[in-house]
Amino acid sequence: MIPTDEDYQRAPVLVRRRAVRDALEWLILNHFDYSDVAISDENLSKYPEDSPPVSVVYKQSDTNKIAEAMSVHDNGDEEGIDSGEVPFIVHGLMGDQLGTKSVESLKGIALKHWNSGGKALRVGHSGKMESIYNNPDLYPQMFPWLFPYGLGGIGSTSLSDSAHKKQLLMYHDKRFQKDLAFPFAAFSHQQVKASATGGYLLADKANFQEITDRLLDVDQNVLADIAKRMERGDVVKPETEEEKRCFQVIRDLDHVGGKVNGSVTSKKFMRNEIWSLVANQDEKFKPILRTDDQRFRLIAQNPVAAARFFDFMVKLFIKHVLGFGSDHPGLYGETSAYYGTVEQQGRLTLHLHLLLWIRNGLTPDEARKAIMDPTSPFQRELVQYLEAVHQGEFTTGTLDEVREAVSAASQKNALPVIAVKN
Repeated sequence: MIPTDEDYQRAPVLVRRRAVRDALEWLILNHFDYSDVAISDENLSKYPEDSPPVSVVYKQSDTNKIAEAMSVHDNGDEEGIDSGEVPFIVHGLMGDQLGTKSVESLKGIALKHWNSGGKALRVGHSGKMESIYNNPDLYPQMFPWLFPYGLGGIGSTSLSDSAHKKQLLMYHDKRFQKDLAFPFAAFSHQQVKASATGGYLLADKANFQEITDRLLDVDQNVLADIAKRMERGDVVKPETEEEKRCFQVIRDLDHVGGKVNGSVTSKKFMRNEIWSLVANQDEKFKPILRTDDQRFRLIAQNPVAAARFFDFMVKLFIKHVLGFGSDHPGLYGETSAYYGTVEQQGRLTLHLHLLLWIRNGLTPDEARKAIMDPTSPFQRELVQYLEAVHQGEFTTGTLDEVREAVSAASQKNALPVIAVKN
């Protein structure tokens, strides 16, 4: 079974030569960066009108869900939309097993791959590369459908790059929010600049020569051995002088990676911040719920709006449910501090991981002793609480409906009783 013509029309994998020609002719007349473009009829004729320009490899699967991302209560229904256009979501290539690796293990795997002659993807470019610094024409050239007249690029105003990108994402017609590539490119460039700034700050220090010597003189055999042990998940502590030099190289990399949002080093620094908190102790609401199909379509078409709504809901939850910044205690008590991070699991849907500190709460050791003490009122009240909140539900109906269905099935499958005369 292969995709049909109707499937091709729903998915953005077609390159219609008539639409390409019309767009190029308009840009030549209106966009000054495209005024010298020449249209090749020979190249345009190579694009088919009703099928993708590249081969399509189809692999049949029982479900489109990722097994590692499913909960124990997941009913297994496929995620996605039933009709209309199919938005594509493309992410970086990363093995699922790497999600459980530590920062040191990831760097060890990368060093082992590079030193063993592993392959790396190289993206082709012209002889004269475009700079992402002080280049107001870059974004109008990359996204002519967003900047049709070649004006208003990043860096063309007195705004900072970050503020300008935020302003574009809040543009009234939401063209920048709904574009599939602009948010990704804007954030990627921001990461590159942050990484370059971190490297510059590192190189600008007085110990630059020391860092250079350490990078050039590091023992490759010791580095490979450390990388192999880290890849296995072993806890590696530097003991010899050569191992200490290798770990110092990793710290140098941390100094650069910590400036980049979303990097594994930035997550490591977040954990350090969490440890610092550990150390310091008449109107009815009738919402109109959208279907799964509608929700997936809205999120895929405008992930920026979904992220802003998520941010709004999380702030309300922290203020009113957790009671942080309010004049009333939270659901779990009086909140003294919290630390949360937001994760996106591959489908543009966000969820929150949050640690909460309760003022005057028991320490883990005190809670353990109270739970283990059979005469403790804490243990008795905890058991009462767990019994009160525990409940069971059926996915196929109410308790009475399930009882009726079970009774009917039992009668239907019951074996006939045969009377035997002696």
